[in-house]
Order: sequence, then structure tokens, then C-alpha cells
Amino acid sequence: MPNHPTLASLAADLDAGRTTSRQLVDECLARIADPAGEGARAFIHVDKHAAISAADAMDHLRKARAAPSPFAGIPVSIKDLYDVKGQVTRAGSRALEDSAPAEADAPVVARLRRAGFIVIGRTNMTEFAYSGIGINPHYGTPKSVFNRSVGHVPGGSSSGAAVSIADGMAYGALGTDTGGSCRIPAAFNGIVGFKPTQARVPLEGGVPLSSSLDSFGPLARTVNCCAVLDAVLANEAVQPLQPRPIKGMRLAVPTTIALDDLDEEVAKTFERALETLSRQGASIERIEVPEFHDVGVMNSKGGFAAAESYAWHRYLIVSHGDVYDPRVHVRILRGEGISAADYIDILNARRSFIARTEQRIAPYDALVLPTTANAPPRITDLADDKAFATQNLRALRNCTLINMLDGCAISLPAHREGEVPVGLMLAAAGGSDRRIFELAAGMENIIRV
Repeated sequence: MPNHPTLASLAADLDAGRTTSRQLVDECLARIADPAGEGARAFIHVDKHAAISAADAMDHLRKARAAPSPFAGIPVSIKDLYDVKGQVTRAGSRALEDSAPAEADAPVVARLRRAGFIVIGRTNMTEFAYSGIGINPHYGTPKSVFNRSVGHVPGGSSSGAAVSIADGMAYGALGTDTGGSCRIPAAFNGIVGFKPTQARVPLEGGVPLSSSLDSFGPLARTVNCCAVLDAVLANEAVQPLQPRPIKGMRLAVPTTIALDDLDEEVAKTFERALETLSRQGASIERIEVPEFHDVGVMNSKGGFAAAESYAWHRYLIVSHGDVYDPRVHVRILRGEGISAADYIDILNARRSFIARTEQRIAPYDALVLPTTANAPPRITDLADDKAFATQNLRALRNCTLINMLDGCAISLPAHREGEVPVGLMLAAAGGSDRRIFELAAGMENIIRV
């Protein structure tokens, strides 16, 4: 996406004096406030005065050659799931409005601040992160960047995070990913979203959905932008990303489940990307992954998400259940029927699933599959609960396979200018994060040609 600033280009501009942090913050705030834009729905809270003060401080530090990192002064957005000191963490819900303000930043927010990134505001999301669609009845639903005159869903649950990047209201976004919540909105908005190996990034200071599946990851314009943010979130040194040459890549396309029931635009765009990679010298093999059938069995009663969310919400539902989004409420309550024995069965089944799947995919550099089975549905088409449930499952399905694996994965835009947004996902076993970034960097500017 050559016409959009990246973290690297912004860092260079700041260093050379071609821009200032104050200018970047003012521009982002103006886009958020634009009445013709999606800012009022993409953000639940805008940290205007604090962002301006922090920008001025970063500009003074840069003049003194004391900026904490090359990226100091760049505005980022924070999903409403995270604690920010002095603010109420609502998790996209009305049920937490009367909660006490957070006493400290979540570790990931603190790490972004230590690198000098500026928090521009808190982004909208599916209530309690419990859907891949992004509709929020409390704070509104930001439209996908695609075909705004019609109005398509932004993807969830990190809906506002993706729209904040797509519309230039921030240059990096902090999201979460339990079953695709970074990758789905990235796919629906033509940007990049990354799900790290869970253990790399601390989960403290965020409202949980599923402690077994939750991971905290970035959304941004490019692979390199996501790699920078991921390193900061994981408290690792930011290192130059070396793109892998496409020639010699060993990629596996799972034919089990992942290619079922694809929208026509998704299937067409995905196959075109595979053909392009093959022409460039990648070795692409279509393989069966029968272990993927296990995921449906593990989730048949609601799985980890239902069991673990119910454990967290069961008392809040008693006192505030009447203000929950009904579509979220009913999914959480599925956990009430999951016994301790059922839960232990899922834990054991998952351990076996991970071991067998990792063995099957070990010969390949990565799996490659569509991020979602569907293109972004129209918001008006999802007024019916049955239609919503169908499209939600289609959005979540492929991403959930990787969360259950405790893998790492990235969604890249694969469509061309003017086409329906389609994401291509690269995924691998847990601990392969750097490899996924290198592979993605090697192909991100090729697959859309």
C-alpha cells in the first residue's frame, strides 16, 4: 500500500524533521472528528488532550535527541478491552460502565507507551469480543472501508481497531485474537492483522474472553508495521525484517474444512494469489488435515470460549444481564451447560490435536488458506439472528483452526484495487512467529499483482 504512511516512513519523517508528532496527532484527531467519516463509531473514547500533550512532549524529546525509540510520537489506537490508567475498561459493553477506572496500564499498553507511541483513543469492538462480525448495538457499528455507501460489517471483534487503521485515524492498532479478532477485521478492511503465539505477549490487563485461546496482537498497514508492533508488545528488540524470497517457499493449502463454502469472490481471489505464488517459484501442495475435524467436536457445546467466558461473566450477568447484547448473552450462557468433566475432555482433546497437527504440518514453511470463508456481509443483511449466526461462523471458522492449534498467523490483503476485500492467511505452529513475518513480507506486494 504505497500511498499510505508506514511506521518506517513516519519514523524517517520524524527523524528528518519533515513532520512532528503534534502534526501526526492533529491529523488523526481531525479524521476521527470528521462528521462524514466513521470516527464516531470506530472510537468509544478519544484521548484528545492527553494525546496532544504526549505529542508535544515527544517532539521536545526528539529535539533533545532523547526520543525513546525511532517510533516515538506515532499515534496508535487501543481496543476497548485493555486497561488504560485512569479510564474505565468497558469491553464494548454497557455492563461495565460503572466500573472503577483502571489503576494501571495493561502491560502491552505500557510497553507501547515506553516506546513512545501515543494512545489516540479506545476503539469500538464487539461486546466482550464475542463475535467475528463487529456489530455493536451499544456504541454503533463502524462500516468496513469497502463500499461505504452500502455499509458492510467491519469484522470483529477488533472492529474499530481495523477501521482506525484503514481510515488513517491511527497508524497502528492494538487488538485481540481469540478466534480471528485481529485477522477477520484486517481481511474485511484490506489491512494486515497478526495473531501471535499466545505465550509471547502477556494477557494481564485485558478483559478475557477465553484464557485458553486469547492472544494480543497488532493491526496495521503492512507486514513490517505489524512486526514492529509485535516486537514491542512481546518486549523484544525491534529488528529489521528480512523478506523471504518466494522461490523455494514450501506452502501447504489445507483442503479439509478451510476451503469449504467459500464466497465466489473469496475463492477467486485466493486461487489467483496461489497461482501468482506458484509462478514466482513457491512450492504449493494441497494436503488433507483430518485433525481439523476435531475442532468442531471440541466446540460442539461452545468449547473453551463458552466455558471460560461463562466463568468470568456469571456474576456480572446476574446483576447486569439485561444490558448485554442478546447475541453475546446467549453465547456466554452456553457455558453454563459445560461440566467440569466436559471441560477437562476439551483440554485433553486439544493437547492431542496440537501434537498431531504440528506433526502433519511440520514439513512446510506455512499453511496458506483464506482468512475467512465470506467476504464482508452487508450490515442490513444481518438483522435476522439466523443470518447473523451463519455469517459469524463463516467468518470465524478458518481463524479458529489456528487459535485451537495455539499457532501464529497473519492475514494479508489479497484483493486488487476496487475489488471486494479478501484476506489470505499464513499460519504455522506456535513459536514460528518470526518465520511467518518473513514469509508474509516476501509475498505481500506480490499476491495482489
